[in-house]
Amino acid sequence: MAEADPIDDEEAFGITDRLVSEVMEAVERDDGAFLTETLDNMHPADVAHLLEQIDTKDRRALLTAWPGNLEGEVLSELDEELREEVIGQLDPEELADAVRDLESDDVVDLVEYLDDTQTEAVLDALDASDRVVVEQALSYPEESAGRHMQSELVRAPEHWTVGEMIDYLRSDVVLPDQFYHVILVDPRLKALGYVTLGRVLSHPRDTLLRDLKEDTFRTFHVEQDVEEVAQAINHYHMITAPVVDDDDRIVGVITIDDAMMFLEEEAEEDILRLAGVGEGSLSDRVIATTKSRFPWLAVNLLTAIFASLVISLFEETIAGLVALAVLMPIVASMGGNAGTQSLTVAVRALATRDLTTANVWRVIKREVLVGLINGLIFAVVMGAVGVVWFGSPMLGVVIAVAMVINMVVAGLAGTVIPVLLEKIGIDPALASGAFVTTVTDVVGFFAFLGLAAMWLL
Repeated sequence: MAEADPIDDEEAFGITDRLVSEVMEAVERDDGAFLTETLDNMHPADVAHLLEQIDTKDRRALLTAWPGNLEGEVLSELDEELREEVIGQLDPEELADAVRDLESDDVVDLVEYLDDTQTEAVLDALDASDRVVVEQALSYPEESAGRHMQSELVRAPEHWTVGEMIDYLRSDVVLPDQFYHVILVDPRLKALGYVTLGRVLSHPRDTLLRDLKEDTFRTFHVEQDVEEVAQAINHYHMITAPVVDDDDRIVGVITIDDAMMFLEEEAEEDILRLAGVGEGSLSDRVIATTKSRFPWLAVNLLTAIFASLVISLFEETIAGLVALAVLMPIVASMGGNAGTQSLTVAVRALATRDLTTANVWRVIKREVLVGLINGLIFAVVMGAVGVVWFGSPMLGVVIAVAMVINMVVAGLAGTVIPVLLEKIGIDPALASGAFVTTVTDVVGFFAFLGLAAMWLL
């Protein structure tokens, strides 16, 4: 039996380089029929990906040559920077067609980062009732549940039966494109519970909805942080998170697909911030990328100068034993890497609420002990290197002791610094790296050169 060819990762889903080339060739020959046949049948996420793969000039040419209508879902899938660019190229009628069929939360996400002119263009394209809903959502704080909730939902009195619910769903009432729960309410629209569609469809018509309520039901306030809501959905394995106002009246829902998107974006944000690149993407322009990276490069320069000042205190020591200049970067580098490991674990644990006041000391103790054990192991290695390489047993002892000290401090700093930064309201993902690196560099240089000054000269 012939062995199947492995599927190329790039062709497993989404677009391929070949498809991009074919589309751009069609643009060059102004083949609108090919573009319509190809792009209109593609998933919105794939169309957005294609638009992100090409440069500004080609994007403009493609949108001009493509006679089809750009779907609103494509706009919501685009990177924020590109979204503004593409919307700016659409005329009012095209924009109206694009956003008219979007859910309210997608429209809010669409206009959230646009300038006033573009925002007004999108809002003007909506029906009056939809515009009111979107403007109400925009009035909530930026990272709140109210800002990101979907106002389209299905409500029902808890005294209804399954039969009444099914008849209602089959009537001419306007329903969301996708929904998973029926929210049960009292006459004042106060949320009392919810029932999954599966339970509605699998029970006799005379069953009361209140008897089918899910145990996982809980509500979230409109001003609660949307990341907390997303984490709660993930923690409690919820599908729908009802959002209520000050009077506990149901005003919207956040669904599991949106929650997973929020958590993924937050994880990406933390990774980028740990590297000091903010929220940059491949589609950002040179100036924007430079501006986002410059501040933390400047901070790193200052911390490097500080570490150099520590080295300058031991000029005579280094001049007296050149081997110190060869070996001291090793101590600082090992400490920096160990600190980054602890820091990454701590920042992620803070983001997921796994690292709390209740367990912080246990985690700190663990990281210090890990640093101590790793330090002792590598101290033996570097002690032997010092003896074999430079023929000085005492030099081996100096670098071994310095290695242990710096690895222990790295484990401590990598955990304590992000915790302290969060306590004082500074994003630990953004600021911790520079501080931890500074601590490990300074301690590493000071321990190694200081011990050398005392024991070798």
